[in-house]
Amino acid sequence: MTRPGTIGASTALVGLLGDPVHHSLSPAMHNAALQAMGLDWVFLALPTPAEQLTTVIQGLHAVKCRGLNVTIPHKQSVAGLCRELSPLAERLGAVNVLVPQSDGGWFGTNTDVEGFYRPLKEAEPDWSQRSALVLGCGGSARAVVAGLTELGCSRIQIAGRRQPVLDEVIAACGSWSPQLEPLLWSSDAALQDALDQCDVVVNTTPVGMASPTDPSAALASPLNDSLVNRLKPGSWVYDIIYTPRPTQLLKLAEARGCRTLDGLEMLVQQGAAALRLWTGQDDVPVAAMRDAALQRLAA
Repeated sequence: MTRPGTIGASTALVGLLGDPVHHSLSPAMHNAALQAMGLDWVFLALPTPAEQLTTVIQGLHAVKCRGLNVTIPHKQSVAGLCRELSPLAERLGAVNVLVPQSDGGWFGTNTDVEGFYRPLKEAEPDWSQRSALVLGCGGSARAVVAGLTELGCSRIQIAGRRQPVLDEVIAACGSWSPQLEPLLWSSDAALQDALDQCDVVVNTTPVGMASPTDPSAALASPLNDSLVNRLKPGSWVYDIIYTPRPTQLLKLAEARGCRTLDGLEMLVQQGAAALRLWTGQDDVPVAAMRDAALQRLAA
């Protein structure tokens, strides 16, 4: 067996499929965990154009890849290439983890949901009778809605700027999240009542994400000062963006007296859940994964 941290003929492969993947924190995070676990495995980011996705996942199964993460833009399309899907992945129509099956093909599931809700559940075990507001209704929002439903929130409002997209999300998620309500984000005033009442706000929009071509992007917030001032002090604000840290939204929320979380913890926790599936081991070094991700961000 090759010594952990080196690569040899017996080293097993796990990896990330996406396009692009050069910016990903996953290799640093997973390789730190694999070394801490003493496994002769290596995690690689594997850039995969959409037209090559089928060929790549078939080839990786053939060479006995132990597992894959899947990111943008393949989370929906890869679902159709799996031999079997978890009930959660079927509901969401999105897969972010592939586990090889012994009789051929891949099992597809989704750990984004666990990655999202685990930090909230660790902070507060009981979320029943709580109200949530989700900003945005893109692909990430469905995983967030599933996570809030899993937590047991009694009311979940999802705010979007286009009615047809909102209708699509409600049609897709309403059967398993009956507490989900659409909220047309036509103006700031449309959000005021929801912000007054909610116990947790989750930003799934890209507003506030750092951009290498636009330095001002990181100064933006999906909620302006007046809307943030509608939040209850002590409520939670969760931004799934993690660059910059903290985002402008979280800075404003902290000044308001809110408790905050960002997307780095979601990334770490979904990765830890994936590693449990690939290895069959429950004891995953989450702290080592978090430290490695933070070091990579700081580099």
